[in-house]
Amino acid sequence: MGNPFWEDQCGGLRAGGRLDHPLCTQSAGLPLSVPVTTFCPLPHTHSRPLPAPETPTMTPTVTPTTASSLVSLCARRLAAHLPTARRALPLLPAELYPVLLHAALLDRRVPLLRDVVRSWPFPVLSLRRDPHRHPDKLCVQAVLLAVTAGLRSGTGPRPCLRVLDMTGIQDGAEHGPDGVTLWSGTVLLAKACLEASQRRTEPRGAKRRKGSPVPPVEIRVDLFVNSTSGAILKAALRSGGAVRLRCRDFHAEELSLGGTVDLLEALEPVGLRRVELRFNNLGLEGLCQVVPRLARFPDLASVRLPYSNVDVRRPGTEDGLRELAEALGWLRGLRELNLGSCRLAGRLRLLLGSLQRPLESLELPFCHLQPCDLTFLAHSPHASALKKLDLSGNDLSSSLLPAFLHLLPAVSSSLRHLDMAECHLGDAHLPILLPPLRRCALLSYLGLFGNALSSKGLKVLLEGTLPLTSLRLVVHPYPIDCHGDDGDGDVPEGRVAAVRDELRGMLRSAGRDEEMWTSSLHHHGGFDFFVL
Repeated sequence: MGNPFWEDQCGGLRAGGRLDHPLCTQSAGLPLSVPVTTFCPLPHTHSRPLPAPETPTMTPTVTPTTASSLVSLCARRLAAHLPTARRALPLLPAELYPVLLHAALLDRRVPLLRDVVRSWPFPVLSLRRDPHRHPDKLCVQAVLLAVTAGLRSGTGPRPCLRVLDMTGIQDGAEHGPDGVTLWSGTVLLAKACLEASQRRTEPRGAKRRKGSPVPPVEIRVDLFVNSTSGAILKAALRSGGAVRLRCRDFHAEELSLGGTVDLLEALEPVGLRRVELRFNNLGLEGLCQVVPRLARFPDLASVRLPYSNVDVRRPGTEDGLRELAEALGWLRGLRELNLGSCRLAGRLRLLLGSLQRPLESLELPFCHLQPCDLTFLAHSPHASALKKLDLSGNDLSSSLLPAFLHLLPAVSSSLRHLDMAECHLGDAHLPILLPPLRRCALLSYLGLFGNALSSKGLKVLLEGTLPLTSLRLVVHPYPIDCHGDDGDGDVPEGRVAAVRDELRGMLRSAGRDEEMWTSSLHHHGGFDFFVL
């Protein structure tokens, strides 16, 4: 799901080269994660005429198209010998830089990585997330050091790099201690930004590059900040140095109201698509101060405010809810809203009534919803637009059930992601739940973790959802009949494995090998709104 700002930034760069040329193809086993814009046509021997050149809306992505790539293997061999690689670097055609950069990232050739980035021959370098490998801390540090080194005063060729896109790569927390988490990546970026700013201002007596100064480099990032990193990030955002941070997704956790406001005001307005403020204990009064400030971000599409300590039972909340609803209405591009763990019983109509466009993602886990909330949603303009709906933690087993069964057909034409974790559902609810659920033909994710389903109930659920041909991931609970006999809550692995194998066999027999059924919390939460 594109962001107009990110897609338009490279609109003036012409891609004259062929990205399907053998020089730019990669082995299927060695996926290339670094897109590149080429600026000169590559030699080709194809007999068919080339298509008319187009102006790309973003740096084209080189994808693996061959079973084997001699260029990739040669690049890795060259990267393994640093002296030879350094001597060869000035002689390489620009089209080979992406392959060599990928080889340096793949094998963690940090010195070579710095050299390649420093001499990068294109204005844009995009380090996209590779599902098979996440850049470690040393590689990220090397890239940032190379960028800041290219901005120092002195002699040498002027760097071509103007935009470094690092969005989506700082998510390696599960990949060991060397992985880059969103938090550690934010700190690294902030330090690099401050260092570049200091280098520009400190050396007064040093020799400076003749001519016009080197233009700044814009680094596009996803940021995560908490109370320990808020000060350094705020300083980096306000440094005004040669490295400028432009945030795409902003995540803040456990910040004070003042700290939250300061950071939001320091962010560049254009390009920000998501703001997530969680565990900040802002309360309704704090949200009424923060949310109006989000109107300055023209590309903002997602606002996530879980665990904000909002409770409609408290005295005097009605005026605050109206004020918050009005502020949400100012967000003209809002498509996703998360109000998780806010007690909103009976107030959904009030909160969503001022929105200027239908929501495509609505997450209301543990919000103590009432039947009137689901009834409003079923008859609202949001119903036919919703792609993602999270009702986890709301009791759908009793008073909410009729309204929920009425809501499912209303959202069936668009719904792709449905989370009903910990909704007190059991085997007895499946006969009335499955018919309206089967109407959601586009459904690709179904979350049912934490419900009281038996192994027999899981089989009924699997058979009942086979008509949903788009379904790819089902997160189900541990069967209640697989729990230990002593009642201590432990789940015997042998019993669970037997049920898992039986479910896989049923999927295989139905020709649905691509569908995953799992009870692993690693998959809980499903798909992000921006990839639906």
